[in-house]
Amino acid sequence: MGLDPGSKQIGVALSDTALMLASPLTVLARGKMKQMVPQFQTLCRKHEIGGIVVGLPLSLDGSFGPAARAASDWANDLSERLGLPACLWDERLSSSAVNRFLVQEADMTRKRRGEVVDKMAAAYMLQGWLDATAA
Repeated sequence: MGLDPGSKQIGVALSDTALMLASPLTVLARGKMKQMVPQFQTLCRKHEIGGIVVGLPLSLDGSFGPAARAASDWANDLSERLGLPACLWDERLSSSAVNRFLVQEADMTRKRRGEVVDKMAAAYMLQGWLDATAA
């Protein structure tokens, strides 16, 4: 399961069982971890999740700043609470790439993009991890 945590929402994506293709699933409203864990537990049971890949917002120069530290801490906390392995994956510019695609290729309105960009960014990030680990 790929997660792209933002300040207000968390994009969620899944891979197929062959670990080849990522697909956007949903967007969850961001809240306190204690309140969100049941939602993640439900998703993990329903989709038989074996691990999580969390987007790591590195700085543009690749450095590990405050946002990356917060994402790392969040991923570790979620991993412990779910009892699942977690890894971090560079998600720099994933939302920008998705927005560019939605404007240029899908000709999507700003309102509609706002509804799908987080889950598509999660899928974009997860696909990057799937491609890198398949090699």
